[in-house]
Amino acid sequence: MASILDEYEDSQIIRHPVQSTRVSAANMIGITHSGFVNVRLEEEKPIFNKQRIDFSPPEKINHFAVCNNQLCMSLGKDTLLRIDLGKPDQPNQIELGRKDDSKVHKLFLDPTGSHLVISLTTNECVYLNRNTQKVRSLSRWRGHLIESVGWNKLFGTETNTGPILVGTSQGIIFEAEISASEGTLFNTNPDQYFRQVHSLEEDGKPAPVCCLEVERGIDSKYFIITTTRKRLFQFVGKLAEGSEQQGFSSIFAQNQDLLPSFQEFPVNMGYSEIAFYTSKLRSCPKSFAWMMGNGVLYGQLDCVRPDSLLSDMRVWEYTPDIDFSFNKPISIVLTQFHFLLLLPDRVKAICTLNGQVVYEDVFPDKFCPLKKMIKDTVGGLVWIYTEKAVFRYHIQRESRDVWQMYMNMNKFDLAKEYCRDRPECMDMVLAKEAEHCFQNKRYLESAKCYALTQKYFEEIALKFIEAKQEEALKEFLLKKLSNLKSSEKTQITLLVTWLTELYLNRLGQMEEADGSKKDQFQETREEFHEFLCNSKYKEFFYNNRSTIYDLLASHGNVDDMVYFSVIMQDYERVISHYCQHDDYSAALEVLSKHCDEKLYYKFSPVLMQHIPKKVVDAWIVMGKRLDPKKLIPALVNYSQIGSTQQINETIRYMEFCVYELKVKEEAIHNYLLSLYAKYKPDSLLWYLEQAGTHASEINYDLKYALRLCAEHGYLQACVLVYKIMELYEEAVDLALQVDVESAKLCADLPEDDEELRKKLWLKIARHVVQEEKDVKKAMNCLSSCNLLKIEDILPFFPDFVTIDHFKEAICSSLEEYNQHIEELKQEMEEATESAKRIREDIQEMRNKYGVVESQEKCATCDFPLLNRPFYLFLCGHMFHYDCLFQEVTPHFTAYKQSKLDELQKKLAATTQTTKSRHRPKEEDTVSLGKGMGSREQIKSDIDDIIASECAYCGELMIKSIDKPFIDPQKFEEEMSSWQ
Repeated sequence: MASILDEYEDSQIIRHPVQSTRVSAANMIGITHSGFVNVRLEEEKPIFNKQRIDFSPPEKINHFAVCNNQLCMSLGKDTLLRIDLGKPDQPNQIELGRKDDSKVHKLFLDPTGSHLVISLTTNECVYLNRNTQKVRSLSRWRGHLIESVGWNKLFGTETNTGPILVGTSQGIIFEAEISASEGTLFNTNPDQYFRQVHSLEEDGKPAPVCCLEVERGIDSKYFIITTTRKRLFQFVGKLAEGSEQQGFSSIFAQNQDLLPSFQEFPVNMGYSEIAFYTSKLRSCPKSFAWMMGNGVLYGQLDCVRPDSLLSDMRVWEYTPDIDFSFNKPISIVLTQFHFLLLLPDRVKAICTLNGQVVYEDVFPDKFCPLKKMIKDTVGGLVWIYTEKAVFRYHIQRESRDVWQMYMNMNKFDLAKEYCRDRPECMDMVLAKEAEHCFQNKRYLESAKCYALTQKYFEEIALKFIEAKQEEALKEFLLKKLSNLKSSEKTQITLLVTWLTELYLNRLGQMEEADGSKKDQFQETREEFHEFLCNSKYKEFFYNNRSTIYDLLASHGNVDDMVYFSVIMQDYERVISHYCQHDDYSAALEVLSKHCDEKLYYKFSPVLMQHIPKKVVDAWIVMGKRLDPKKLIPALVNYSQIGSTQQINETIRYMEFCVYELKVKEEAIHNYLLSLYAKYKPDSLLWYLEQAGTHASEINYDLKYALRLCAEHGYLQACVLVYKIMELYEEAVDLALQVDVESAKLCADLPEDDEELRKKLWLKIARHVVQEEKDVKKAMNCLSSCNLLKIEDILPFFPDFVTIDHFKEAICSSLEEYNQHIEELKQEMEEATESAKRIREDIQEMRNKYGVVESQEKCATCDFPLLNRPFYLFLCGHMFHYDCLFQEVTPHFTAYKQSKLDELQKKLAATTQTTKSRHRPKEEDTVSLGKGMGSREQIKSDIDDIIASECAYCGELMIKSIDKPFIDPQKFEEEMSSWQ
């Protein structure tokens, strides 16, 4: 018992699979028509893999039940064996304790594996909970032979079954509820209630209820399916919200007025069994299979339908080898795509899609007869037991060959769904679907499928060409193109070119047709444009653009060629096309939209000739992105031969460059000057005036401007240029030809050169006297320039002029001379008085002295002053020599510091000479006297540096007010000394 569920393969079990024998691995290597290589290195495991359980029961196995990994079996007469498949080495054996002749009729285990109902042949029932060892009698159930139980999957728990349905051998359906609790003082039975809700009949007689199934749909709708020997009933009804715990009696009551819906078949084999397939736990079953006398009724369960749950039903008849006289089917189990029939000596698996037997497993005689087949709805395993053995089946990859069946049934969508992870199978399905669509003249669908296969490209293309299906061929090429990788450049280029040709052919055919295809033509053109715009193929279009241009040109499709040029950003071709067709506005629009400077330079000459205003507007919008110098050739050309509008637009753009863009290029300014001089003279002088008055501010060529103004006779402009060139004599000479006042302004310009100013004013005076012969105006020149005197202009007057004309000027001049002499006399007197005061101050300073008391102290060190050499300042502060030296030297400049060091070195050198031990000779005495004089001079120079001002009252103290008391470099040291 310790290894009760250890699995092993029984080498004695013989299998007889119906499907064709598998080919060896060596023969399975090959290349199919699709281009896929199928290699199988080992034989695939079978879908249904049987294993015998290593278990030898002490007594015969009578009945067997399994669910949610909980296994229960009835052994002999009175023994019940329970095994938790999660703990197979801990079996639990319970004695039923029945002393009479009663035997176990059937076992019913709920979906949770917690509740076990045991039906006895003596029309009694007992109950056993998974968590207890005590078998309890269901007294209310007494008197009925239980054939089936419909468990409540929604409300069942480990301790309570919730409302359940119970079917008897007399066709009565009861509603009951079982609780595992010990009950109360007045009710110790586990069965809470047991009431009849319905009864079933066959041919007017009660018929045993073979199976019961309760399912919940949507919107609180419930479906109850029950079977007799040859009838299948279904009851549909709704339960009010919150009333589910009250049971299902209302559902049967809702069907009392109408006869219940049922399916009936004529053949009766004495019993029937129904199986369900559920894809997910606690979800509604998807399909059912009912084993009855005529065969197996298979169908789908549709919980959404309002009236009936059953749909898509068909009957798969039993195979000829099944004879009810000696090998009737015993049990049925339903999987996703197969149902398994248990016969006394074998198991058959039939595909639900085509009714073919795909697997047959014959058991040896020593295990026969087989008694029952059960499926664990939670674990998914299929169990079969005999009196002395237990087997189970693992179902692996059941859907592996389903795609092929669906494909043969022409259900291609389902076939593709079941071979998504098998590309070689997907290719076969697609090829079959494509061929099917082609034969049914659904060419577009066929093309889409063919494009996804690996079949030969040329073969498929020729197939559509021979069928004259250009639209399908185009669809095939488009789909094929979308599936190509970007690295397959040759193939993409080929398909892109071919598709372009197909589109152009199609457009040409529609264009030649009548107006009925106008909308279709427009749709095709839009589709063609989308194809050309596809960013995925832009690189290939660009590399192959010359071929595409040739195709477009050969079809005469000008509009699409322009569209393609725009996509390829070949704007030069687009603009050239518009210019050739005299559509200059469109050309400028393309030019303005894409802002290519090179194209502006190339096409501006042509556009300026026809639409000058729009062109200049576009230039202005471009702003600094355009180089005005590169536009000058076009402007010069059309300003010479063009209309007034072209000339005005040229001037407008040049003014924009100069005044808005602030262009400094000399060529631009010179060109604008030439335009002003030739076409707009009123603006010439204004331009020259605002351009600047100094040569460094000027952006145009002064010599060119002078020559230009001189050629056109603009004298005032020439004067302005002369002034900027600082040719004041020429400016005055030319200004005198225009206006004397202008000449006066020119004469005042050389402010730093009085000699030149006087010369210029003399020119003006000479002109006024000799040319204009206006004495009064000449006298005004004297008042305008303080450099001119009456004697300077007298030589210009003729001899016959009387003194009366400039008598006042002469008198005024004499008065000025007298006034100047008086001013000089006053200045001399003030200088004499100042010199006298200085001499008195010097004499006073020589006699000034200060008194130093013996108790006076140094202002810095606060020690007696007379102990060491000291300084006394007029302010009253007194300092020792060394104290003052330390106080002022930190504030000296580097130059003063170096000079002081040099003087100190010299002083030390002279002191060393004076202290010599030897007696000086006569000639040495002379040199010593000279040295002493030099020493005194050095000390005097040192005093001038150190004691030039009081350290506390002089400028030195004022300048050092922003300096910290403690040197930042010594701050840390000072701080640490205070700690």
